[in-house]
Amino acid sequence: MKRLFVLFTLSLTLVSLSAQAQTTIKYGTLSYNALMREMPEYGLMQSRLTSLRAAYQSEVRYNEQTFETMFADYLSGQQTFAASILAKRQRDLQEALEKSLAFRAEADSLLQAAEAEMLVPIRARLDSVIAEVGAERGYEYIINTDQGVFPFIHRTVAEDATPYVRERLNARKE
Repeated sequence: MKRLFVLFTLSLTLVSLSAQAQTTIKYGTLSYNALMREMPEYGLMQSRLTSLRAAYQSEVRYNEQTFETMFADYLSGQQTFAASILAKRQRDLQEALEKSLAFRAEADSLLQAAEAEMLVPIRARLDSVIAEVGAERGYEYIINTDQGVFPFIHRTVAEDATPYVRERLNARKE
C-alpha cells in the first residue's frame, strides 16, 4: 500500500512537471523608438516639424531685428528726445521684448503640441502591428527595451520581436 502511494505521488508529480514544461511563457522584446523612427510616417512628421520650426524661427529673427532697430533708434535719439518721448520709447522697447519672449514660449509650446498630435496616428499604427505580431507569435508580453528598466531578460523565454514587427510594418504600408 505504501509503495502504491509513493508510485501514485511520483506519477502525479511527473505529470504536473510535464504540464508545466508545456506551458512555457514566451515574451517578445523590441525597441519601440527604433521601430518608430524607421517608419516612413515618422520621417514625414520630422520633415513637417522642421518646416514649422523654420517658420517660427524666421518670425523670431524678425522680432529680434525689429527690437534691435527700435533699440538703435532709442540710443541714437536718447540725448535729444524729450522726457515723455524717452519714456514712451522705453515702454515700447519693454513691450517689444516681452512680446518677443512670449512668442518664443508660444512657438515652443505649439511645436510640442504639433509633434504630439502628429505622433498619435504613428503610435497607433505601430501599437496595432505590435499587437498583431504578439498574438501571432504567441507572446504573453512584448517588452519595450528602450528605457533599460530590464537589466536581464532570459533569452530562452524571450525573443527579439523587432524583425517580425518590421516585416509587418513594411508589408502594411498605409
